[in-house]
Amino acid sequence: MTKKTSARESALQVLINVDEREAYANLALGAVLEKSDMNKLDRAFTTELVYGTLRTLNTLDWALGRYLRRPLPGLSTAVRNILRLGAYQILFMDRVPDAAAVNEAANLARRNGHAGIVKFVNGVLRNLARGKDNLPYPDPGKEPVKYIALRYSHPGWLVRRWLEEFGYEQTAALCGANNRPAPNTVRVNTLKINTGELSARLESCGVKTLKGRYAEDCLQLEGFVSLGRLALFQEGLFQAQDESSILVGQAVRPAPGSRVIDVASAPGGKATHLAQIMQNRGEILALDVHEHKIKLIKENCRRLGVEIVRVLLADARRLPEEYTGWADYVLVDAPCSGLGVLRRRPDARWRKGEEQIKELVTLQAQILAAAAVALKPGGVLVYSTCTITREENLGQVESFLRRHRDFRAEPLTGLLPDSLDHAGTMSRGYLQILPHQHGLDGFFIARLKKQSGT
Repeated sequence: MTKKTSARESALQVLINVDEREAYANLALGAVLEKSDMNKLDRAFTTELVYGTLRTLNTLDWALGRYLRRPLPGLSTAVRNILRLGAYQILFMDRVPDAAAVNEAANLARRNGHAGIVKFVNGVLRNLARGKDNLPYPDPGKEPVKYIALRYSHPGWLVRRWLEEFGYEQTAALCGANNRPAPNTVRVNTLKINTGELSARLESCGVKTLKGRYAEDCLQLEGFVSLGRLALFQEGLFQAQDESSILVGQAVRPAPGSRVIDVASAPGGKATHLAQIMQNRGEILALDVHEHKIKLIKENCRRLGVEIVRVLLADARRLPEEYTGWADYVLVDAPCSGLGVLRRRPDARWRKGEEQIKELVTLQAQILAAAAVALKPGGVLVYSTCTITREENLGQVESFLRRHRDFRAEPLTGLLPDSLDHAGTMSRGYLQILPHQHGLDGFFIARLKKQSGT
């Protein structure tokens, strides 16, 4: 890629990669930006175009379909995504004039097709620009699922599920929150620096910071920041981590000198946080089933100066017998449907399905059962997910407690800020964080204690 490659060309390249090869958007975008010489503003614009287009995909396709004589899937991958890029700017980016969106799309078509394609793209997008204020959205009173699905760009099955659980107002608010870009947040590595010092050093690099809303040792970085390019990152002074994820470590809060198992550890954000809380004293066993992810954990430990993490390639459902009754604390940050982090992974909403949730519930239960065996009597088990489905969260914990009578829920009060406790559940040992209520990624956290003498 050369310096002459525009933000829109870069975005189109990513969208084609995602569409044709089913590439993950964050990886495809990262690969393009890594090779690019675009300036900071153009990189940010590329990111917004890619994530925005993928986030609103069903709405864009529906709106474009009003002005197409043949189905959108019948068009070439390049033309289909040129239209989507243009439609996203017309419908969702007020700062981009409609004429500019249409003209730039025509330029992309010219470089990726022939004169007929240019005329076609130009005509469709001009018609969309003229009719954008009169798109026939479904009646929310008569067809709430279809209305929310199109107005807030979510799959219908997910909207239906949330309507049943949360009701109309909460579902609309949740879907709206999922469409707002997630902030860059980092955990300060207090093994090397304190929060005030890191904030000052980031500010000296031109990065504005705010303190986290709830989590300890957390900073929010304002504006577009490519964290991996900062020298402070390479020095190991911070770890990119959402506040919700940081709160999981606070819910465990292992004492220095403890033995801890993190059973699904990669890429190591939580394991290194636990080491930080333990002041690099004790032992943490970090497990993962994938060898390439084991390398990520080791790399993060090295960069952050964490010395007490031992990494083991293992299946969390079948822990080695030598770890029976070994741990003072076990963290099960379980594989899950990831429906709490849709704002951070805009293409994920289109990759999910209800059948996956059923499979994950079974897997989570198996991991929890193995974790229970690894814990000492009197030890603490923390279960967390980055989703908001009942069966993966509270339902999973209730099922575990029915099967394991030697465990009891332990309050989260005193470990996490009371201001998080909107639903009044922390005294009962669990917390559901919701994007539209807390402004954080959607996470579930439960703390359980294994009874002594059982």
